[in-house]
Amino acid sequence: MSTQIPTFFVQQYSTNIELLLQQKGSKLRPYVTSGSHVGKAASPVDQIGKIEAQLVTSRFSPMNRVDAPTDRRWVYPSDYDLPQLIDEFDRLRLVVDPNSQYVTNAGYALGRKMDELIIDSVLGTAKTGETGGTSTSFDTANEVDVAVGGANSKLNVQKLKAVKEIAMSKNIDLDNDPLHIAVPAADYAALWDEIQVVSGDFNGGGAVLKDGKIESYLGISFHHVELVETQAAGTNEVNLPVWTMSGLYMGLWNDITTSITKRNDIQGEPWQAYCKATFGATRLDEDKVFNIESYRA
Repeated sequence: MSTQIPTFFVQQYSTNIELLLQQKGSKLRPYVTSGSHVGKAASPVDQIGKIEAQLVTSRFSPMNRVDAPTDRRWVYPSDYDLPQLIDEFDRLRLVVDPNSQYVTNAGYALGRKMDELIIDSVLGTAKTGETGGTSTSFDTANEVDVAVGGANSKLNVQKLKAVKEIAMSKNIDLDNDPLHIAVPAADYAALWDEIQVVSGDFNGGGAVLKDGKIESYLGISFHHVELVETQAAGTNEVNLPVWTMSGLYMGLWNDITTSITKRNDIQGEPWQAYCKATFGATRLDEDKVFNIESYRA
């Protein structure tokens, strides 16, 4: 064999571009109320509070007017974008065109940002009043303490029962507006040790676990969201948001839009993969949003 044969050796390159592991977009957006808006702020809902019927104590007495308490919620937009440049000289050296994967990656990032705002809105300050001038805080009475079900404990059955009890006491129509919870892996793993969850004997003969995944328990829908681990972290604990769909709101001024354009103003005329969106989130009703404290060492 000729000693010159190495001249014909080839280099093989991948014909695929694989996105690294990440949360692929928003997981929580389908489970909150949403709407489209324009302007610098929006009021997604006007609220009327409960009133009490008056006892009639005499005949033909003057009527005393009853004024129902009213309130208004506000949501404010933030702008986000992700411009990415793909050098035309580099692209000529690639076997595959990376443009579509760059756009997909950016869309995932903007979706995660939506989830971050939704998670933050659970415990954050909501703007209320006629023009949004009043700051309304999360009701700490809707919080399940970290010590419920055991000192320094992660998510457990007792905590789930406690939050369900609080929700029922608020007269929420849980048949039509059920509870949701965002759970990171550490708390999923803690529930795998709970016999009431893993055993069909406690669940009418049916298993709660499906391939190791908990979809629903006590009428609470579970959503695996690792963002909770960092976005809702406190001192030695993580806050697990629990809500009804009508309790949280995502306002959309501009949904995620993408474009791929030629940048003739830059040397090499690179392609620009551009994604943008404008949105905001808020808590709509303090009595429909709850929090479970989960311990972290």
